Amino acid sequence: MADEAKWYVVHTYSGYENKVASNLEKTVENRQLQDLIQEIRVPTETVTEITEAGKRKEVERKIFPGYVIVKMIMTDESWYAVRNIRGCTGFVGPSSKPVPLTEDEVERLGIEQRSVEVSYQVGDSVNIVDGPLEGFIGTVEEMDVAKNRVRVVVSMFGRDTPVELELDQAEPV
Repeated sequence: MADEAKWYVVHTYSGYENKVASNLEKTVENRQLQDLIQEIRVPTETVTEITEAGKRKEVERKIFPGYVIVKMIMTDESWYAVRNIRGCTGFVGPSSKPVPLTEDEVERLGIEQRSVEVSYQVGDSVNIVDGPLEGFIGTVEEMDVAKNRVRVVVSMFGRDTPVELELDQAEPV
């Protein structure tokens, strides 16, 4: 039994995603499985459609029709609870053996937003603590917290060289 909850993809009948999610939430509540099944999501995006009359309309669309994403600790009890929801056809994986999403997949799908708190800002001197330029000191030129990126200008061989890093690869001097 795993100690840490992982994200699993559950296949449903098309159009039943929200129903499966709400039924699963009720089952979790009724059976007190909150410690095993922690989050249930139907990934959606907001899209602007232009109607025939030329009017703009905001519509919420499912990103993955026919799938629900569940963060859970896989046990026989949690597997049974998810598998026996009406409209659920099984877990995604070989012969319905659940395979958790990797951390890279979770990040790319935008399921979990990881926020990095930084104690530096544009203009500050920072020490690079990870990567090929580890140990170099530079000045923060630009930050994009949403994309987890920072541009640092490092002086190498007498020239100022801009370097793209992740926010946690630099720390204030």
